[in-house]
Amino acid sequence: QVQLVESGGGLVNPGGSLRLTCAGSGFHLPYYRFGWFRQAPGKEREAVGCIDGDGRSYRGVPIYSASAESRFTISKDYTDNTLHLQIDFLKPEDTAVYFCATDLVLNAGPGCFIDPRKYDRWGQGTQVTVAS
Repeated sequence: QVQLVESGGGLVNPGGSLRLTCAGSGFHLPYYRFGWFRQAPGKEREAVGCIDGDGRSYRGVPIYSASAESRFTISKDYTDNTLHLQIDFLKPEDTAVYFCATDLVLNAGPGCFIDPRKYDRWGQGTQVTVAS
């Protein structure tokens, strides 16, 4: 059974860092494209960025939404089938529930989506709260 589980959120002071994890089960995560999204209270879900699935001769490369800053880094961990979102220099406006998502299309080729409507498999989210 395919499942996505996010973790790593919490309460952090402004200026701090967090490393969010998206754990996949039932499939080999690196082969699939993923997006990271966040949703703050009363706001629409917005993209942080995405990463394409690995192919036979390349590894997925992350891209970031125009609103995302260089404080965000998406990466894959091949040892434990996870995806990560590193957020540095956290700001109060980063407070949101963070989600990972995939369309679970194998061998999709290069490219990924920052449109949440392109994904149909979502985790339950992990809450990030930035406050002093």
